[in-house]
Amino acid sequence: MTKRILLFPGQGSQYLGMGKKLSETHAGAKRLLDEANDVLGFDLSDILWNGPEEKLTSTDNTQPALFTVSMMAHAWLKERSVSADYAAGHSLGEYSALCAAGVFSFADGLRLVRLRGELMAKAGVARPGAMSAILGLERDKLEEALAGASPAGTVVAANFNSTTQIVISGESAAVEAAEKLCADLGAKKVVRLAVSGAFHSPLMDYAVEGFKPGLEAVAFSSPKIPVIQNVTAREESDPATLKAGLLKQLTSPVRWVESMQRAQELGVTEGLEIGAGKVLMGLLRGITRDIKVTPVENPEDLA
Repeated sequence: MTKRILLFPGQGSQYLGMGKKLSETHAGAKRLLDEANDVLGFDLSDILWNGPEEKLTSTDNTQPALFTVSMMAHAWLKERSVSADYAAGHSLGEYSALCAAGVFSFADGLRLVRLRGELMAKAGVARPGAMSAILGLERDKLEEALAGASPAGTVVAANFNSTTQIVISGESAAVEAAEKLCADLGAKKVVRLAVSGAFHSPLMDYAVEGFKPGLEAVAFSSPKIPVIQNVTAREESDPATLKAGLLKQLTSPVRWVESMQRAQELGVTEGLEIGAGKVLMGLLRGITRDIKVTPVENPEDLA
């Protein structure tokens, strides 16, 4: 029997104009966008569609923008009675997965991701750092490079995105040293990422302390479907475990490869990437071909 997973993208999937077509054709999606404007206290739709791009890509705006667009697309799916067995989201996308699973309301989720984005941006100023994508390097060699770069400062593996792409994160000098070592050890490509901080690394400790009270203030319910969490790469249904995982996620790696391998072990053969872009579909091709992913962003996607 076919099992389906809902997949929600994270930061990096955003683009100007996302969500516009859906808001114009689906009343439920438009209601969520209007609610987002009210909750945030500014016109999110203007940022989504008119930018400028640097405003949309600012971490404090990107996170609520992507969350809102994902939930708009999910509202459309719910109206079509599309069901699923599991949910998962990449980094920020985990909040969308939890909201879709009924763990917290759209308004609470939006407040959380706005706070998360603001604190991560501030952490990037308090403890500046960098991130870099390492392509085509075996994991053991990457660990060797990280160890070799450690005298230059903190640098860790932040995102295990696919079998051929791992993102590193940390202090700029240490990331630069690791980049050179990765290249020397045979990496096919090294790409410095345009981000405002060293996400999913110890440099985000500042964000953890600020985020904890806001997270504790939100009541979590048991999910209607299990959510495969980034930090454990396992399906979780306990509200306390889900909440703890979100806090730990700020300074821990996104174990996306293991998460998708776990979905495969659970019998998942079909995925729906809900929200902006097709990033997760591309990553999954580098993990397994046994889960077929369909992007769901606009009304014609499941026509």
